[in-house]
Amino acid sequence: MVRRDFLRVLGIASVAPRPVIAAPAAGATVLYNDRTVSLDQVGADPDHAADALWVRKIDLPKINEFELKPQGACRADVCIPIPKTMVRGTLFNLTAFARRVGQAVVADVRARAWSFGEIPIVRGAFLESRMAPEIVVPDRRGQPVRLSGFRGKKVLLVTWASW
Repeated sequence: MVRRDFLRVLGIASVAPRPVIAAPAAGATVLYNDRTVSLDQVGADPDHAADALWVRKIDLPKINEFELKPQGACRADVCIPIPKTMVRGTLFNLTAFARRVGQAVVADVRARAWSFGEIPIVRGAFLESRMAPEIVVPDRRGQPVRLSGFRGKKVLLVTWASW
């Protein structure tokens, strides 16, 4: 091959469109509530946001302790209705669920890492009101003392257990 022909072929190859090969969705790392969960299989969905994380339904309890039931996503006595668009076969859109419940989400899609903040619904009403739950303990004479009797005052409550 003549040098000029070689350079011409090389120049054409450098500007020719390269075929786009879609890589299958790799695993992901999920950070939530002081836990790191590594997932082997996650799904991708071009119809949703680029940061959408579709996890297997069976992986949901180990991520955030929710479980999918007919009435919705449930954890303890809290159930959140789930629209059909958040479920696709064996997959569940975890980022859409987080946005639905008001949970903060930070995603680094290239690093395949998602971090989820607290879920306001499950953290308890006392955090919203900043009111301690009612506590009743006996004093030295055996008379009940209620924490609510000290409302408006600063209280130091010390507990101890022998076990």
